[in-house]
Amino acid sequence: MKSQFRTVRVSSTARTAAVLTVLGLALAGTAVTGPGAGVGSASSHREAPLISGDPQTDNTDVYAFTSPDKPDTVTLIANWLPFQEPNGGPNFYPFADGAHYDINIDSRGTGRPDLTYRWTFRTEDQRGTDTFLYNTGVVNNLTDPTLKVRQYYTLQELRPDCDPVTLIERGVVAPSRTGAASMPDYGRLRDQATVQLPGGGQTVATQAADPFFLDLRVFDLLYGGNLKETGQNTLAGYNVNSVAIQLPKSRLALGGDATRNPVIGVWSSTEKQSMKLTPGGRQPEGPFVQVSRLGNPLVNEAVVPAGLKDAFNALPPSEDHNQPAVVAKVLDPEVPKLVEAIYGIKAPAAPRTDLQEIFLTGIAKATGGPYQVDLNSQLLNQDIDPGAFVPAEELRLNMSTPSTPVPDRLGVLNGDFQGFPNGRRLSDDVIDIALQVLEGATPGKLIAPLAAGDGVNAADRPFGTSFPYLAVPYAKAVNQAN
Repeated sequence: MKSQFRTVRVSSTARTAAVLTVLGLALAGTAVTGPGAGVGSASSHREAPLISGDPQTDNTDVYAFTSPDKPDTVTLIANWLPFQEPNGGPNFYPFADGAHYDINIDSRGTGRPDLTYRWTFRTEDQRGTDTFLYNTGVVNNLTDPTLKVRQYYTLQELRPDCDPVTLIERGVVAPSRTGAASMPDYGRLRDQATVQLPGGGQTVATQAADPFFLDLRVFDLLYGGNLKETGQNTLAGYNVNSVAIQLPKSRLALGGDATRNPVIGVWSSTEKQSMKLTPGGRQPEGPFVQVSRLGNPLVNEAVVPAGLKDAFNALPPSEDHNQPAVVAKVLDPEVPKLVEAIYGIKAPAAPRTDLQEIFLTGIAKATGGPYQVDLNSQLLNQDIDPGAFVPAEELRLNMSTPSTPVPDRLGVLNGDFQGFPNGRRLSDDVIDIALQVLEGATPGKLIAPLAAGDGVNAADRPFGTSFPYLAVPYAKAVNQAN
């Protein structure tokens, strides 16, 4: 493995795995979808058969970026439970009790976590036989007796071969927003739910407006065959459940040294036990099993064939390069051929070693890839074992890259090296970036006919300037959001 990733001669399995990853990013713009296209597809929303039936544990997006107002820290955000219609009461949208909601960090490049932050939730439902209402009056504070359903969490820090460290024993979740009359100042509730961490940093578990933005009419022959169907943010109005954590860079870096070892790989995952069902009840039992996983956006949802999607959700990133049944599907990406057929833009020649470097190994001279610059591969970390490095689908962030005062939505493609694929900020336009990259764009050289992308360049609501940066949840019905 060591020689394969320090020269141009990368194995065909690794190369096809890289193409799989990138094709996943771009197919959000070309895949044919089944019933419910309007709410069935986004970054990784309802992407696999089994997880679509278990939305509470369905990862939707992962973000990793240097905190713009606290540059010695990194903010990690992971979202679950997609397409929350704000008026979806009376039980609304809790996290799943007992499941493991994880954010994983790989600082060695092995595809396995060197550090995991794990949230485990439980619900206290005080309604009993008195009421069916989530809240029986206005909720101005998390302690108000009018709030009848509360969730709490335990947050643990996990490292290999070490006992778990409990950072928070009884954290309070900011509740689902039941409406403007019930919760007139949701930001206040979220602030009350934000907890300072021992050793520095902070965290919150909350509902939020879905930060992902795109026009899903892309499925109609690439925006109507002539780009006339663009400019409508399909996800405007929907909420998600989020966990956000802000940590000192030294906490995340290999050996605690973010100067020598600045690059991390990030992904989220969910584990749960089997359920024993009884009339009117259920009881978890048996070992925990990984049921969902997400690093870079759009991979499993739009690329992996239906028969393999559930298996991909169960894999660790360390096994990505060993899946010939999946990678064989994407040795020669389909998307550029579709774009060529519809718009006449010639598809770049395969195999795409540029895509391998961007999305599977990270960008670094040591990979032997075509870019020959050092950006965001764990091979840049001075204290790793290069022989243990494996290609793995992770969202990679170089923590030493300075934050951009005015972020560019196209990230690295427009010279903003703090943007996707070097981590992912809330404002990064990953759909437009992915379409450009798959068509062969390089920094400063965009594919002009597709420069306008899907016409959705920002989220429907502005993001905050301080932690957790997420917009507060929508309170109106989706069909009134705009």
